[in-house]
Amino acid sequence: MTLAPPRPAVGTAGEPVSGLSASDRKSGFYRHDLDGLRGIAIALVAAFHIWFGRVSGGVDVFLALSGFFFGGRLLRTALTPGASLWPVPEVMRLVRRLLPALVVVLAAAAVLTILVQPETRWETFADQSLASLGYFQNWELANTAADYLRAGETVSPLQHIWSMSVQGQFYIAFLALIFGFALLFRRVLGRYMRASLVVLLCGLTIASFVYAIFAHNADQATAYYNSFARGWELLLGALVGAAVGFIRWPMWLRTTVAVAALAAILSCGALIDGVKEFPGPWALVPVGATMLFILTGANRFADPHTRGKLPLPNRLLATKPFVWLGSIAYSLYLWHWPLLIFWLVYADRHSAGFLDGAGVLAVSIVLAYLTTRYVENPLRYRSAPLDIGPSVKMPLRTRLRRPTVRLGAVVAVLGVALTATSFGWREHILLQSANAENLTALQSLDYPGAHVLLDNAPVPDAPMRPTVLEAKEDLPETTVDGCISDFDNVGVINCAYGDESASRVIALAGGSHAEHWITALDLLGKMYHFKVVTYLKMGCPLTTEEVPLVMGDNRPYPKCHTWNERVMKKIIADRPDYVFTTATRPWNIKAGDVMPGTYVGIWETLSANNIPVLAMRDTPWLVRRGKPFFPADCLADGGNAISCGIRRRDVLSDTNPTLAWLNRFPLLKPLDMSDAVCRTDVCRAVEGNVLIYHDSHHISKTYMRTMTGELGRQIGIATHWW
Repeated sequence: MTLAPPRPAVGTAGEPVSGLSASDRKSGFYRHDLDGLRGIAIALVAAFHIWFGRVSGGVDVFLALSGFFFGGRLLRTALTPGASLWPVPEVMRLVRRLLPALVVVLAAAAVLTILVQPETRWETFADQSLASLGYFQNWELANTAADYLRAGETVSPLQHIWSMSVQGQFYIAFLALIFGFALLFRRVLGRYMRASLVVLLCGLTIASFVYAIFAHNADQATAYYNSFARGWELLLGALVGAAVGFIRWPMWLRTTVAVAALAAILSCGALIDGVKEFPGPWALVPVGATMLFILTGANRFADPHTRGKLPLPNRLLATKPFVWLGSIAYSLYLWHWPLLIFWLVYADRHSAGFLDGAGVLAVSIVLAYLTTRYVENPLRYRSAPLDIGPSVKMPLRTRLRRPTVRLGAVVAVLGVALTATSFGWREHILLQSANAENLTALQSLDYPGAHVLLDNAPVPDAPMRPTVLEAKEDLPETTVDGCISDFDNVGVINCAYGDESASRVIALAGGSHAEHWITALDLLGKMYHFKVVTYLKMGCPLTTEEVPLVMGDNRPYPKCHTWNERVMKKIIADRPDYVFTTATRPWNIKAGDVMPGTYVGIWETLSANNIPVLAMRDTPWLVRRGKPFFPADCLADGGNAISCGIRRRDVLSDTNPTLAWLNRFPLLKPLDMSDAVCRTDVCRAVEGNVLIYHDSHHISKTYMRTMTGELGRQIGIATHWW
């Protein structure tokens, strides 16, 4: 399941606008239009997630508004002589504002995870639940984005909380920065305090924006979740909060700018692919438009007759429907994404239609209203009635009161229970992973694996191994030993396996689909006395492609090209007897497999240097409706070896595509282990009591051991070494 990474809404409603005079505040001048803007933003976020699978830019509006509201309040406090700089009240305010609704949604998501998701997904939920509660979910997802072994995982129901973590980190850092600066320099700088803070914030904003551009160009998938790359969006809001009270411009200009800003916000998701373009320069569109919209409501301008009045677009957003939607925006954001994901999992769909999407949205709105009214607001406000605008009158019975001990205790118990359960499940998984260490001791008679297909071996009655919970730890030696370059590393890592003292050398080169053969090659090397030297990089086959893409999600992978240039020079300099690498890839756009044209330059280079190639046909990728799936998930969800497999003709052509190139490249030695993985009609998930894949497209180490004999037979014929 691939959906656009979501963005959350965590704006602090009910804050006075920075720069308002005392008379303005006393007269009740409050920017209800910004509450309405929050309502527009949450509508965009939810609609684009549910029906379009895109990023709307709405969350960037939230980030900017959060910086404006929160930053503006802290700046006013720091600039007020004699104001308390004790941070505890601010921290407690944040806790009351953010945690209760979050805990309730996380608890509900935990229950739905157990009911809807297979147990193979519970660990991911536990990890992300803890990360969400600890406000480091963005770094958890950044790590996942850089982890090739987890690249095919289903979209998490908690993925949207990453930017709440960004905001939480910003709040604490900004609080420490502003209060610390004021504590040290308020008396020293005196009337220059405001200018000094503005200069400081300008410097930080520019530094963050420049960093975002570099990070975006280097690794956009990871930069997307990076707090430092996102900081400028909130800092810019804080800067506008410091300047809004000093802006002077006529009503006609403010109206024109407000229309243009609102149009930019509404059209951003349709015109800009935020999944690929943010947090780079294109994020300036929604953030800049938000800043302009805020400034159009500045209360000091040239015409005294329109003082305190708002332009028409602002007045429109200050009406009851938009303000009400803005008042539930935080809870609505929390609810809509997990409900969407759970519905898609339950319905076994990759996207929502109009009717079921509308149903998800309707349920989300109802739950958001209930959460806001009965959880968020009672624990957020100490006293005083809720006032969300002159057009919204709350009945007497809904007026807010001091947080009740009972409600606070319930939320606290939920949080503790969620934390304890998450840690408990993680410990259970660790025990299961420890059991995976004894997979090497499995008896071949009980676990024949590939021998069932190759030698018609009988299949005794024995439980499947690795189990669905052991599968992801059944990894090749090179991964465990750190002998494969990760996404960021362009260096060539050489490790030796097999008979390390042997003079005959096979270079194992390419991506992880070359890597997973190391288990069998290591055994064969020790048996037939040859050394295996690794030249591996995650997700990066040997290719001459100028702009490679990561297989599976098609994001640009420029470091793969850099690594290929280096590794080919290294292989040629080392002059191994053979290079073992993959020679085909799945089509993706149609059934079968193909030898990509970008591999031809590799064969030409190696042939020109008289280095023969053991060209392995790639193993089938398990794909349904264009998306990868994990057989372990399918089996854990009640499927069987056939229903959790794939038809052979969907992933393999009738003949090995490499055979068509042998006349041109005589040093190309084709290897094809397809019959050790697939039957004539189907590639099953389990053969001979052994789970074939540890994810959606990598052979498990246990199953690879059962293919050693057949691989040895084919290499022996190709090399004449035995």
